[in-house]
Amino acid sequence: MATATPTVAPTLIGSVQRALRLLESVGSHPDGAPAKQLAREAGLPLPTAYHLLRTLVHEGYLHRERGVYVLGDAVRRLERADLARARRHRLTEAMNRWRDLLGTPVYFGVYREGEIALVSVAESPAAPAVAPWADFRQTAHAHALGQCLLSQLDDATRRDHLDRHPVRPLTPHSVPGRRALLERLGSLDRMEPVVERQEYALGTVCAAVPITVGATAAAMAISVPFQQQERLQPAIERLRREIGSLLNSLTFSISI
Repeated sequence: MATATPTVAPTLIGSVQRALRLLESVGSHPDGAPAKQLAREAGLPLPTAYHLLRTLVHEGYLHRERGVYVLGDAVRRLERADLARARRHRLTEAMNRWRDLLGTPVYFGVYREGEIALVSVAESPAAPAVAPWADFRQTAHAHALGQCLLSQLDDATRRDHLDRHPVRPLTPHSVPGRRALLERLGSLDRMEPVVERQEYALGTVCAAVPITVGATAAAMAISVPFQQQERLQPAIERLRREIGSLLNSLTFSISI
């Protein structure tokens, strides 16, 4: 007969538990509360509460003003981090759904701090993403996502980017130079999808949709094999409608 393995109780740090109880108590008072009240609510001796409160103030989790304690900036940063995780989760769910709906990989990118950032990619064995064989940040002129982001920038920012990342053809189908790229970007309507055919990778065609939420330039893109390029236009139009529905539902943010 097998002998049951005894359950080992987890090691708990009492001071951490007490500090968390104080934080919970402070959080229940939007206008703050004095140390005596917090100690009483947390079930702590007043000297212990004072010691923990001083530590929490020093670390930025609490702030003392006019004799009461309120939540500090460190707690706000935790709240913002939690919100960012929730946004990323919603974004991932939406992209996975669109991948399955369209039967294509889906890419999401933003223009951040002077560079192209590929934030997320949804792919599957049936819909593999394009292999990033050339540096994605330095080749915005060649792929649909990058062109779409560049098209949303003001003239000075766009030219600064191209000064730092010169236009160099990657394939025989790539835009030949800076002037041709600027002419192409200048001819696009504000919310018009950008399409490129084998400019970044031979055998692949891509399309990207601009997204405007706040002041950040963002875009969603898809790709299909060249021999299936007839699928590209219907798929990108469907993606535009899906993105519009998500934006209208107010559940999407590009603050990733």
